[in-house]
Amino acid sequence: MKVLEKIPSENARTYAIRILLFNIINLELPPGSSISENEISSVLSLSRTPVREALIELSRMNLVEILPQRGSYISKIDYDAVEESRFVRVVVENAVVKLACDGISDSYIQALQDNITLQIQSFEQHDTDNFLKLDNLFHKLIFESVNKNWSYKIIKEQMIHFDRLRVLSAKCGKNQYTIQDHEDILYAIKRKDAELAQMLMTRHLTRHRLEKSELLQQYPDYFKNI
Repeated sequence: MKVLEKIPSENARTYAIRILLFNIINLELPPGSSISENEISSVLSLSRTPVREALIELSRMNLVEILPQRGSYISKIDYDAVEESRFVRVVVENAVVKLACDGISDSYIQALQDNITLQIQSFEQHDTDNFLKLDNLFHKLIFESVNKNWSYKIIKEQMIHFDRLRVLSAKCGKNQYTIQDHEDILYAIKRKDAELAQMLMTRHLTRHRLEKSELLQQYPDYFKNI
Protein backbone atom coordinates (compact mmCIF):
# COMPACT_ATOMS: atom_id res chain seq x y z
CA MET A 1 0.00 0.00 0.00
CA LYS A 2 1.30 3.44 -0.93
CA VAL A 3 1.20 6.10 1.76
CA LEU A 4 0.74 9.71 0.66
CA GLU A 5 1.66 12.76 2.70
CA LYS A 6 -1.06 14.04 5.01
CA ILE A 7 -2.53 17.40 4.10
CA PRO A 8 -2.26 19.82 7.07
CA SER A 9 -6.00 20.58 7.17
CA GLU A 10 -7.00 16.90 6.90
CA ASN A 11 -8.55 15.09 9.84
CA ALA A 12 -7.69 11.45 10.48
CA ARG A 13 -10.88 10.03 8.93
CA THR A 14 -10.56 12.06 5.72
CA TYR A 15 -6.91 11.12 5.44
CA ALA A 16 -7.67 7.42 5.84
CA ILE A 17 -10.41 7.59 3.19
CA ARG A 18 -8.13 9.41 0.72
CA ILE A 19 -5.26 6.95 1.13
CA LEU A 20 -7.46 3.89 0.91
CA LEU A 21 -9.32 5.30 -2.10
CA PHE A 22 -6.05 6.03 -3.88
CA ASN A 23 -4.77 2.52 -3.28
CA ILE A 24 -8.05 0.87 -4.30
CA ILE A 25 -8.37 2.86 -7.55
CA ASN A 26 -4.72 2.27 -8.45
CA LEU A 27 -4.99 -1.45 -7.61
CA GLU A 28 -2.29 -1.25 -4.94
CA LEU A 29 -5.00 -2.98 -2.93
CA PRO A 30 -6.16 -5.56 -5.50
CA PRO A 31 -9.83 -6.50 -5.94
CA GLY A 32 -10.73 -9.40 -3.67
CA SER A 33 -7.78 -8.92 -1.31
CA SER A 34 -8.26 -8.82 2.45
CA ILE A 35 -7.68 -5.60 4.33
CA SER A 36 -6.72 -5.36 8.01
CA GLU A 37 -7.93 -2.52 10.18
CA ASN A 38 -4.96 -3.01 12.51
CA GLU A 39 -2.42 -3.00 9.70
CA ILE A 40 -3.83 0.15 8.13
CA SER A 41 -3.84 1.88 11.50
CA SER A 42 -0.19 0.97 11.96
CA VAL A 43 0.92 1.98 8.47
CA LEU A 44 -0.90 5.33 8.62
CA SER A 45 -0.05 5.96 12.28
CA LEU A 46 -3.74 6.40 13.12
CA SER A 47 -6.00 4.99 15.78
CA ARG A 48 -8.46 2.27 14.74
CA THR A 49 -11.53 4.51 14.97
CA PRO A 50 -10.89 6.73 11.90
CA VAL A 51 -9.75 3.69 9.93
CA ARG A 52 -12.93 1.82 10.84
CA GLU A 53 -15.01 4.86 9.83
CA ALA A 54 -13.12 5.06 6.54
CA LEU A 55 -13.81 1.40 5.77
CA ILE A 56 -17.50 1.89 6.53
CA GLU A 57 -17.62 4.88 4.17
CA LEU A 58 -15.88 2.90 1.42
CA SER A 59 -18.32 0.05 1.94
CA ARG A 60 -21.15 2.51 1.22
CA MET A 61 -19.36 3.25 -2.07
CA ASN A 62 -19.26 -0.50 -2.79
CA LEU A 63 -15.47 -0.52 -2.74
CA VAL A 64 -15.05 -2.52 0.47
CA GLU A 65 -17.01 -5.50 1.78
CA ILE A 66 -17.21 -5.79 5.56
CA LEU A 67 -18.14 -9.34 6.59
CA PRO A 68 -18.94 -9.85 10.29
CA GLN A 69 -16.57 -12.31 11.97
CA ARG A 70 -14.70 -12.75 8.69
CA GLY A 71 -12.98 -9.43 8.05
CA SER A 72 -12.95 -6.79 5.32
CA TYR A 73 -12.15 -7.23 1.65
CA ILE A 74 -11.62 -4.97 -1.35
CA SER A 75 -14.68 -5.34 -3.56
CA LYS A 76 -14.17 -6.94 -6.93
CA ILE A 77 -14.77 -4.87 -10.06
CA ASP A 78 -18.45 -4.85 -10.95
CA TYR A 79 -18.99 -4.46 -14.70
CA ASP A 80 -22.55 -3.24 -14.16
CA ALA A 81 -21.21 -0.37 -12.03
CA VAL A 82 -18.51 0.31 -14.62
CA GLU A 83 -21.10 0.51 -17.40
CA GLU A 84 -23.32 2.89 -15.45
CA SER A 85 -20.38 5.14 -14.65
CA ARG A 86 -19.37 5.08 -18.31
CA PHE A 87 -22.92 5.96 -19.40
CA VAL A 88 -23.00 9.05 -17.21
CA ARG A 89 -19.56 10.15 -18.33
CA VAL A 90 -20.28 9.72 -22.05
CA VAL A 91 -23.45 11.83 -21.82
CA VAL A 92 -21.80 14.66 -19.89
CA GLU A 93 -18.43 14.64 -21.64
CA ASN A 94 -20.00 14.63 -25.11
CA ALA A 95 -21.95 17.73 -24.13
CA VAL A 96 -18.75 19.37 -22.88
CA VAL A 97 -16.67 18.52 -25.95
CA LYS A 98 -19.46 19.93 -28.12
CA LEU A 99 -19.13 23.22 -26.23
CA ALA A 100 -15.36 23.08 -26.73
CA CYS A 101 -15.92 22.85 -30.48
CA ASP A 102 -17.68 26.22 -30.36
CA GLY A 103 -14.20 27.60 -29.69
CA ILE A 104 -11.74 27.58 -26.81
CA SER A 105 -8.76 29.81 -26.16
CA ASP A 106 -5.39 29.19 -27.79
CA SER A 107 -3.89 28.72 -24.33
CA TYR A 108 -6.12 25.68 -23.72
CA ILE A 109 -5.35 24.28 -27.17
CA GLN A 110 -1.66 24.54 -26.30
CA ALA A 111 -2.21 23.04 -22.85
CA LEU A 112 -3.97 20.04 -24.38
CA GLN A 113 -1.18 19.62 -26.94
CA ASP A 114 1.49 19.85 -24.23
CA ASN A 115 -0.42 17.29 -22.19
CA ILE A 116 -0.38 14.82 -25.08
CA THR A 117 3.37 15.35 -25.50
CA LEU A 118 3.88 14.47 -21.84
CA GLN A 119 1.64 11.42 -22.24
CA ILE A 120 3.89 10.17 -25.03
CA GLN A 121 6.96 10.67 -22.84
CA SER A 122 5.36 8.80 -19.93
CA PHE A 123 4.34 5.97 -22.24
CA GLU A 124 7.88 5.66 -23.60
CA GLN A 125 9.25 5.68 -20.05
CA HIS A 126 6.69 3.05 -18.93
CA ASP A 127 5.53 5.44 -16.20
CA THR A 128 1.96 4.19 -15.83
CA ASP A 129 1.14 6.26 -12.73
CA ASN A 130 2.09 9.55 -14.36
CA PHE A 131 0.40 8.55 -17.60
CA LEU A 132 -2.91 8.05 -15.80
CA LYS A 133 -2.58 11.43 -14.10
CA LEU A 134 -2.00 13.07 -17.49
CA ASP A 135 -4.96 11.17 -18.95
CA ASN A 136 -7.21 12.59 -16.22
CA LEU A 137 -5.74 16.06 -16.71
CA PHE A 138 -6.47 15.99 -20.46
CA HIS A 139 -10.17 15.55 -19.77
CA LYS A 140 -10.13 18.04 -16.93
CA LEU A 141 -8.61 20.67 -19.25
CA ILE A 142 -11.49 20.23 -21.71
CA PHE A 143 -14.00 20.84 -18.90
CA GLU A 144 -12.02 23.86 -17.68
CA SER A 145 -11.78 25.31 -21.20
CA VAL A 146 -15.57 25.77 -21.28
CA ASN A 147 -15.89 26.74 -17.61
CA LYS A 148 -17.43 23.45 -16.44
CA ASN A 149 -15.21 22.80 -13.42
CA TRP A 150 -18.09 21.82 -11.13
CA SER A 151 -19.35 19.34 -13.72
CA TYR A 152 -15.90 17.75 -13.85
CA LYS A 153 -15.85 17.39 -10.08
CA ILE A 154 -19.19 15.55 -10.17
CA ILE A 155 -18.03 13.24 -12.94
CA LYS A 156 -14.76 12.51 -11.15
CA GLU A 157 -16.64 11.44 -8.01
CA GLN A 158 -18.80 9.06 -10.05
CA MET A 159 -15.93 7.44 -11.94
CA ILE A 160 -14.34 5.34 -9.18
CA HIS A 161 -15.45 1.95 -10.51
CA PHE A 162 -14.62 2.88 -14.10
CA ASP A 163 -11.23 4.20 -13.00
CA ARG A 164 -10.19 0.85 -11.57
CA LEU A 165 -10.82 -0.69 -14.97
CA ARG A 166 -8.84 2.10 -16.65
CA VAL A 167 -5.88 1.43 -14.37
CA LEU A 168 -6.05 -2.29 -15.10
CA SER A 169 -6.17 -1.57 -18.83
CA ALA A 170 -3.14 0.73 -18.54
CA LYS A 171 -1.19 -1.93 -16.67
CA CYS A 172 -1.90 -4.27 -19.60
CA GLY A 173 -0.17 -1.86 -21.98
CA LYS A 174 -3.19 -0.28 -23.70
CA ASN A 175 -1.98 3.32 -23.27
CA GLN A 176 -1.07 3.80 -26.92
CA TYR A 177 -4.77 3.76 -27.81
CA THR A 178 -5.42 6.48 -25.27
CA ILE A 179 -2.79 8.74 -26.82
CA GLN A 180 -4.21 8.29 -30.32
CA ASP A 181 -7.74 8.93 -29.06
CA HIS A 182 -6.63 12.14 -27.36
CA GLU A 183 -4.83 13.33 -30.48
CA ASP A 184 -7.94 12.68 -32.56
CA ILE A 185 -10.22 14.48 -30.08
CA LEU A 186 -7.94 17.52 -30.04
CA TYR A 187 -7.89 17.51 -33.86
CA ALA A 188 -11.70 17.63 -33.90
CA ILE A 189 -11.77 20.46 -31.34
CA LYS A 190 -9.30 22.48 -33.44
CA ARG A 191 -11.50 21.95 -36.51
CA LYS A 192 -14.58 22.89 -34.47
CA ASP A 193 -16.21 19.69 -35.68
CA ALA A 194 -18.63 18.82 -32.88
CA GLU A 195 -20.06 15.74 -34.58
CA LEU A 196 -16.60 14.24 -35.09
CA ALA A 197 -15.49 15.18 -31.57
CA GLN A 198 -18.50 13.50 -29.98
CA MET A 199 -18.01 10.36 -32.08
CA LEU A 200 -14.34 10.21 -31.05
CA MET A 201 -15.13 10.84 -27.39
CA THR A 202 -17.74 8.08 -27.38
CA ARG A 203 -15.26 5.67 -28.96
CA HIS A 204 -12.63 6.68 -26.42
CA LEU A 205 -14.90 6.16 -23.41
CA THR A 206 -16.25 2.82 -24.65
CA ARG A 207 -12.94 1.29 -25.69
CA HIS A 208 -12.89 -0.83 -22.53
CA ARG A 209 -15.62 -2.97 -24.08
CA LEU A 210 -13.16 -4.14 -26.73
CA GLU A 211 -10.65 -5.02 -24.01
CA LYS A 212 -13.13 -6.77 -21.74
CA SER A 213 -12.45 -10.38 -22.76
CA GLU A 214 -8.68 -9.89 -22.57
CA LEU A 215 -8.85 -8.33 -19.11
CA LEU A 216 -11.17 -11.07 -17.87
CA GLN A 217 -8.79 -13.70 -19.17
CA GLN A 218 -5.74 -12.14 -17.53
CA TYR A 219 -7.38 -11.14 -14.24
CA PRO A 220 -10.41 -13.41 -13.68
CA ASP A 221 -10.20 -13.06 -9.89
CA TYR A 222 -10.55 -9.28 -10.09
CA PHE A 223 -14.13 -9.30 -11.37
CA LYS A 224 -17.49 -9.89 -9.75
CA ASN A 225 -19.99 -12.42 -11.10
CA ILE A 226 -18.25 -12.97 -14.44
